Amino acid sequence: MTGKHTVAEKLPNDADAVLAQVGGTPLVRLRTITKGLASAVYVKLESENPGGSIKDRTALSMVRAAERSGALQPGATIVESTSGNTGIGLALIGALTGHPVVVVTGDSISAEKLAALHRYGARVVITDWDAPSGSPENARAVAARITAETPGAWRPLQFDNPANPQAHYDTTAPEIWEQTGGAVTHFVAGVGTGGTISGTGRYLKEKSAGHVEVIGADPFGSVYSGGHAGQILVDGVGNTWPEADWPKAFNRSTVDRFLRIPNDEVYTTAHRLLNDEGLSLGPSSGLAVAAALRVALAAPHGSVVVAIAPDAGSNYLSKAFNPVWLAENHIRVAPDVAEELAEPSTGRRT
Repeated sequence: MTGKHTVAEKLPNDADAVLAQVGGTPLVRLRTITKGLASAVYVKLESENPGGSIKDRTALSMVRAAERSGALQPGATIVESTSGNTGIGLALIGALTGHPVVVVTGDSISAEKLAALHRYGARVVITDWDAPSGSPENARAVAARITAETPGAWRPLQFDNPANPQAHYDTTAPEIWEQTGGAVTHFVAGVGTGGTISGTGRYLKEKSAGHVEVIGADPFGSVYSGGHAGQILVDGVGNTWPEADWPKAFNRSTVDRFLRIPNDEVYTTAHRLLNDEGLSLGPSSGLAVAAALRVALAAPHGSVVVAIAPDAGSNYLSKAFNPVWLAENHIRVAPDVAEELAEPSTGRRT
């Protein structure tokens, strides 16, 4: 089951022709790591968006809504706090539409994401991503300050912006429904802002008369699944805030249950997706697929499980696919994956 990109009826150098390619991403069935399962597992490859992630959908939806409302005027600066992908999406859109973009992020951002932000011309401000909400160094506080100091600037506020989940209600979910021929029974996604799982889950539940089960994949350190707040080692997902401060873009009632996935399992799955399926996907994809495999193992025979793969593994070569980084963060991948990560001098693949 695959989707096709929309072909814009405009010149190739027209900004609208590029932005028309947002969405329409492929849905592919996993064949190797699902052996022995009586249910099918599909992955929605959001790395096929122009900016390389599912956040292109979110960014475009928020920008278009702000343009319609008048909140974003032509040529105005866009300022956002983000762990990376939303910033990349906004930077791409800004470069195409004449909006300067300022991205506030933490020093844990991967070198690859940082390079992409600079490549699209964004101004990047590094701050303490883990600073408490009341701290002036908190990423949201820094973004608010820059917005206030910049005449006419607009801040998307992706965590609370209703255009975030609406993007997935309008595009991601209908694509999944069409690509599976309405056969999807389970939907699995990581939860960061909550926009993807809330918008997609709501549509799929409505379309299936409540028969699609929505499962949130949560990393260790996140409180969404009821665990204690701690260091989260999977970019773009999870939350350490008290429930009162959870994103307004996240509709908790849409999620039927959460699965908490250990970091070792997350990164092992990401590596197996590359080694066994030929899919270079990021750690948040490893998280979602690991949860989807658990769901498929317990689901009724013939179920159709769809997982969101938010971005590509090329964004994380310096982290998720770097044995030194894995060791420094006490992540132990499965023995077969560890063997693949061995130094080139051993004669094995890296």
